[in-house]
Amino acid sequence: MKINYLLLILFLIFQLAGYSQTIWTLEDCINYAHANNLQIKRTELQSEIADNNYFQSKLNIAPDLNAGASRTYNFGRQIDPFTNDFIQSNTLNDNFGVSANLNLFNGLQTFNNIKKNEYIMLASIQNVEKEKIEITLNIASAYLNILFAEELLQINMNQMKVTELQVDRTTKLVDAGSSAKGDLMEIQAQLASEKLNVTNAQNNLNLAYLNLTQLLDLDSVSGFEIILPDTVEPDLTSPIATAGEVYNDALTYLPHIKGAEYELMSYERDLAIQKGRRSPQLYVNGTWGTGFSSYFKDTLGISYSDQLDGNANSTLLLGISVPIFNNWYVNNAISNAKVRVYDAEYSFDQVKQQLYKNIQQSHNDALSASEKYNSSIEAVNSYRESFHYTEQKYNVGIVNSVEYNIAKNNYIKAESDLLQAKYEYIFAVKILDFYRGIPITL
Repeated sequence: MKINYLLLILFLIFQLAGYSQTIWTLEDCINYAHANNLQIKRTELQSEIADNNYFQSKLNIAPDLNAGASRTYNFGRQIDPFTNDFIQSNTLNDNFGVSANLNLFNGLQTFNNIKKNEYIMLASIQNVEKEKIEITLNIASAYLNILFAEELLQINMNQMKVTELQVDRTTKLVDAGSSAKGDLMEIQAQLASEKLNVTNAQNNLNLAYLNLTQLLDLDSVSGFEIILPDTVEPDLTSPIATAGEVYNDALTYLPHIKGAEYELMSYERDLAIQKGRRSPQLYVNGTWGTGFSSYFKDTLGISYSDQLDGNANSTLLLGISVPIFNNWYVNNAISNAKVRVYDAEYSFDQVKQQLYKNIQQSHNDALSASEKYNSSIEAVNSYRESFHYTEQKYNVGIVNSVEYNIAKNNYIKAESDLLQAKYEYIFAVKILDFYRGIPITL
């Protein structure tokens, strides 16, 4: 027993160790979410129901076929079910029957119902894909936010290390009497500020990891790590596609559009079904039955099997039903079906309209981020040179620590702005590509 417990503990340790060593790519995160996200699973279940309904509507073409059997005990005066004579006896009757019904024509309602359920099923499949797209975009955003937070943390740590060296150098100058103590206090204050920046950057990184693990519905952030590419640089050489180009591609790719279109088609079929209710219905019905009565056996000696053969009967009915007046139900159903078609058309147009607005916004974001990124590059280069020049002058005592800190803070802010612009541009371009059916990769 102790050995079994030991093996179980070792197994759990190896499992945890294996989890902690797992490094997730963006594709890993997306694939995991597609397979495990609860909202996606629920939407898949709804799609399965729609598929079952579609299958059932196709089976509705087949005739109904039912069989039945019954046993009846009768006491005292009664009518014999096979001779219709009055008898005075306790009897036992068995009845067996089979019936079938087939709708020959009902204004194409059955056919239109099949097509309606087919479009509903296709729309449900698109709903699953739509949920996958939503979680993909959220995960991509969270993943890029981690990369941004990682780089920002590294920038702040590098700047803090530079300031630490300046603190050491200024301390030596103060001890040697070559620099005022006020300069040391200023540079120490700068170091404290940058340590706070590092702490804040680390907290933001932790929060970014938490956001991603929550999107993945993982139990804990512990042991979770993503792959950090060596460099994530925007491609500024490729032109940004126009909003119109992206929109035209999105119309043929995005499930939002296909799903809304299938919903419209299903409502059009429902309208055809309601109109079909005005049509006469042609149907055929067939039955077969037989039975046994203990009275015949007791009085005439007819056996059970002979009675079943002798009492067998069958019918065949061909009928037609013509709707004349049904409390205006059919006309109201047609009117409501027309309204639902109009509403579905508006919904379809609204989906396309919203898509175009989203693409316009993403296109504008990409252009703005591109301009911001280029401007930020110039600003970083300028503030870097200014800081290095000020640092040299500070090292020889030409400028004081206040001027040094101002130059350094301007440089830090320029680097942060550049980093933010870079990831804004990358995400905006990835969104535009995704609208065109290009998978999000790094």
